[in-house]
Amino acid sequence: MEARKPVSLLKGEDNIAETWPEEPDRFRQDHVDPYLLWCVKKGASDITIQTDRPGYNDISGTLYPGTYRPIDAADMNVFLAKIYGPDASARLASGTDLDVSYEIRPDRYTRIRFRVNITAILSRGRDAVQITMRSLPSEPPTMAALNIEQEIIDNWAPRQGMVVITGPTGSGKSTLLSAGNRMLLERIHGCGKMLTYEAPIEYTYDTIKSPRSLVSQTEIPRHLPDFAAGVRNALRRKPEIILVGEARDKETISAAIEAAQTGHAVYTTTHTTGVASTVRRMITTFDTTERNERAFALMETLRLIVTQALVPKIGGGRMGLREWMMFPANVREKLLDMEFDDWTNEIQRMIPAYGQTMMKSATDAFEAGLIEKRHYLALTAGEGGH
Repeated sequence: MEARKPVSLLKGEDNIAETWPEEPDRFRQDHVDPYLLWCVKKGASDITIQTDRPGYNDISGTLYPGTYRPIDAADMNVFLAKIYGPDASARLASGTDLDVSYEIRPDRYTRIRFRVNITAILSRGRDAVQITMRSLPSEPPTMAALNIEQEIIDNWAPRQGMVVITGPTGSGKSTLLSAGNRMLLERIHGCGKMLTYEAPIEYTYDTIKSPRSLVSQTEIPRHLPDFAAGVRNALRRKPEIILVGEARDKETISAAIEAAQTGHAVYTTTHTTGVASTVRRMITTFDTTERNERAFALMETLRLIVTQALVPKIGGGRMGLREWMMFPANVREKLLDMEFDDWTNEIQRMIPAYGQTMMKSATDAFEAGLIEKRHYLALTAGEGGH
């Protein structure tokens, strides 16, 4: 096998591009995990396996080939069966992409985890597949490692009520939630019973020492069909903390509100940008006939909203910039005395007194020389229109 490889892939300064030395003539299921482990050891943050192309590793933002030979349809079926299961092709043919987690245990004490997306594509005029695998850290980060503001940390753990983390796809919402979970688990008295419902499970808490806590993680749709079913399930299990991966429809939002109203701390995410627009978006998922009642139920349970954006740093890496607002009793009472149509403007006006605007976060980062002007302008351009 080695003799077939062109010298350019093996010699010279670009040795990082050397392909997998153990590459077989034909992939079998027992080749998949060793190949993925080799990719991780090479430093790949993302591994892409696509029909009719070599495997590729994203190493520090650059793609390098991981296999000498293109992945053909037979190889792809092996990867699909190993990573997802025998019904992967049928699920893809029905017009859905697949989000799962995948785990390799090379020994008793090590677990390598991936977040996986599998999407049907067209290649050379016929149906094909792309598998994207994001390598996940073995344990969640700390709030300190993410440079989370002290005000957010201080208001992260309400006795009951809802904490909502928002931002576009890829803005680090799941990572922030996992860091918050770790902080709750590492408190002296722990956090009691924590139930999470995620699609897919990204971080696990096995290595976090917390004798006064019990964490149970459920993957949607592997274990339960959807997030709304997850919240209904949680209410039968007497938890202190419920994490709902995403509140994207009225059934899930209603269930989360009900859980928060019945004495639980509920953490969830939405794909919105800005504190005020998050409240508006959550309310407008409801039919006009029930919107008024649901708006007031939501406001009674809200405790904290954090919007996060990940921005490239000067000199490399990325940093999180955040807008946030606390909802103490006096704020909730003031808003409950108003028509909910007026909430957006009032919340926008209140953010500086009860949190911090994205404008302020971006300005601080720009003036400290941490981000470029174009990223600063992109974050602040729509500030008046939240």
